Amino acid sequence: VGLLITSFRSPQDVAHTGWWTTLAHPFNFTQYTLHNYETVITKNGMGRAFINSLIITIPSTILPVLLAAFAAYAFAWMKFPGRKTLFMVVVALLVIPLQMTFIPVLRIFNWLHLSGTFPGIWLAHTSYGLPLTVYLLHNFIAGLPRDLFDSAAIDGASTLQTFFRLVIPLSVPAIASVVIFQFIWVWNDLLVALIYLGGFRSVAPLTLQVANLVGSRGQDWELLTAAAFVSMALPLFVFFSLQRYFVRGILAGSVKG
Repeated sequence: VGLLITSFRSPQDVAHTGWWTTLAHPFNFTQYTLHNYETVITKNGMGRAFINSLIITIPSTILPVLLAAFAAYAFAWMKFPGRKTLFMVVVALLVIPLQMTFIPVLRIFNWLHLSGTFPGIWLAHTSYGLPLTVYLLHNFIAGLPRDLFDSAAIDGASTLQTFFRLVIPLSVPAIASVVIFQFIWVWNDLLVALIYLGGFRSVAPLTLQVANLVGSRGQDWELLTAAAFVSMALPLFVFFSLQRYFVRGILAGSVKG
């Protein structure tokens, strides 16, 4: 609440009185101003950074979730040599610290001229997000009744038809949960963006822009709070929009019958 109120206060009010003083007359709108948001969005590049974050986050959420859904279905219901071993390798990737991969992957990106580009950051976030998304979706898809797949096979459904017409509709709660995790993680990411995007301001996301504001405007609290709420708005909207699916996805499989 204090962060929200401070983002609408003038620099003079922030410097001389605490945010709680506005609670004495909360509906006195003369004590609030939109100048902080106007300054942050237009003059400090937050508007462009917001668009960059969307360009980075949407593909970096769709790609790993789509690939993980295919992989989870294959690991759960398809028979092929080395299935269990390969699944164990994918799950084992969860314990590898991201920091160990930065230097070799960055060298590969520099060689392929992917550093400082959107495709490069898409590949990075997709690779880092795949192990967890595969693991979560596999646990859900593996719990689907076998009778459904046997019935689909008897009706002559192909593997892709079974996946798109049976597995995907039944896995919507789990997919929505994974989408929330991946979206919020990518949107709030600073380290991966800092490594692979570096100082390229034309593709810098909100997290990098807010970090630059902290360095250049460390005393302008009202601007920092406004920038924080600009970066928080979309993740909050996504979470509350998908919250019912999120709860169903977390509880899925805990109770039978």
